[in-house]
Amino acid sequence: MNPIPEKNTLALHVQNDFPSLQRKRRGKQVIYFDGPAGTQVPLAVIHAISDYYRKYNANSHGCFDTSRETDNMVLETRKLLATFLGSSSWKTISLGANMTTLNYSLSKAIRRSLEQGDEIVITQLDHEANRGPWLELEKTGIRVKEVRIHQNGTLDLDDLARKITRSTRLVAVGMASNALGTVNDMHLIRNLTRQAGAWLLADAVHYAPHFPIHVEELDVDFLLCSAYKFYGPHAGILYTREGLLDQLEPDRLKTQDQQAPFRIETGTPNFATIAGVGETIRYLSGIGSGVSLRDRLVSAMEKIGSHEQELALKLYHDLRSRPGVKIYGPPFEKYKRTPTLSFTVEGKTAREVACFLGERGIYVWDGDFYARRPVEVLNLLNQGGLIRIGMSMYNTGKEVERLTETLNELFKTI
Repeated sequence: MNPIPEKNTLALHVQNDFPSLQRKRRGKQVIYFDGPAGTQVPLAVIHAISDYYRKYNANSHGCFDTSRETDNMVLETRKLLATFLGSSSWKTISLGANMTTLNYSLSKAIRRSLEQGDEIVITQLDHEANRGPWLELEKTGIRVKEVRIHQNGTLDLDDLARKITRSTRLVAVGMASNALGTVNDMHLIRNLTRQAGAWLLADAVHYAPHFPIHVEELDVDFLLCSAYKFYGPHAGILYTREGLLDQLEPDRLKTQDQQAPFRIETGTPNFATIAGVGETIRYLSGIGSGVSLRDRLVSAMEKIGSHEQELALKLYHDLRSRPGVKIYGPPFEKYKRTPTLSFTVEGKTAREVACFLGERGIYVWDGDFYARRPVEVLNLLNQGGLIRIGMSMYNTGKEVERLTETLNELFKTI
């Protein structure tokens, strides 16, 4: 493969910000291609978390300084996240332990607004976190329909159109597949959903690390993502269209704030993590350019996405040229997709390939990545699933070259 020029790349600009990138194995620096499961964290975010404990650790709503500082920090983080997602109001941003927990809470709240005969539409493409909470409602008499996928890993949009009916109350769909890299046509999905008068929920966990998001332009009712997928700590984020959460009845204590966005947040939040999430958005904004915070964040995500796509495309062409390698998901030439490549190697299980690379300091994932349904539909579960390599902003061309050289070693053993 042709060398990837390193001069002035984003990765070289940010690599020193991530202390974990200094880790070594067998005398060589570790390469993190495991970003789709969770990215590394910059030092500024680590400091923000530790600073919370050192300087203003307190519970909320007190009449003393550290409590007020905690309240101000949480509010500021909501405002930063609203700007990151393209929402005009911080009151649309709820925080939780993770996306899955928030989605289960949301599904129970939505169930209380449904009646017998109402329907929910999900897809075969989605992560289980955007399937399980809705499939659970089948036990209560709600009909759940599943949209098929094509063998190239794209949604069958004709099947989607057939399955959305006058009885549909919610369409729950991922913006991008963490297993296959597919990016869905959210504008078409939104139009079909709106024609039925249904709510639209977008799982943006795998999309948010790679592209700018504007929830108000998307015209979604709900959107979920996870900070630890875009260089932050472990936390879940729920956007709800302004005014909608107050119409729902989530499980909550009568002693807690009953208004949005707090209405769906139960228990004492992890304030240190929230401090880290806020700093993550500030860090990302420093990568971009522009007058407003929103401009800088959009610019940053465009820079990140462009850098990652360049690396992923180089790897894609290398893998495609190798006999015995089968790449899953839509081809780069025809579809918008994330910089995540999943494939199989003839004569090796996914675990064998991942372990071979891991022993040599190249960290990748294998299996179904909690996206079991698409892996099952592609008849790969019994083979151990897929090998998944994901690009993040701190990855470099030299790292991709080292990966391909290591794959050459692997292929000599087959």
